[in-house]
Amino acid sequence: LGCGEGVAMIVGVGVDICEVVRIERALTRHGARFAEKVLGPRELAVWRARSARYADRGVRFVATRFSAKEAFSKAISLGLRMPMTWRSCEILNAPSGAPYIALRGDLSTWFEGKGWRAHVSVSDESAYAISHVIVETSQ
Repeated sequence: LGCGEGVAMIVGVGVDICEVVRIERALTRHGARFAEKVLGPRELAVWRARSARYADRGVRFVATRFSAKEAFSKAISLGLRMPMTWRSCEILNAPSGAPYIALRGDLSTWFEGKGWRAHVSVSDESAYAISHVIVETSQ
């Protein structure tokens, strides 16, 4: 990406890695309350469906979402300060399987007002979930 009129410019980059066992412990300790704190409504529906089939897939799902939201909060330079909240940022999947970021409420308004776009990549193995987010603008 370069500089200039009509060319996208990177605003921020965020990377996060998360130990899956850390998320597993939180889910064991707090149950659905932990997932309900971290996941938005559409993510919760996916988590419940995955967990019902295979508990470990549900845990890895939460871990990748946790990691991606941390990476996004870094890329926008807010951390977990308003308007950024766990539930206002959802990491969903397109029909192709590609992840994308869907924002809600004040965070959506704030982000769109800046004319930014976000790109996310998530991956998980048995022990770790990792995410990368790039935020760009064409303004």
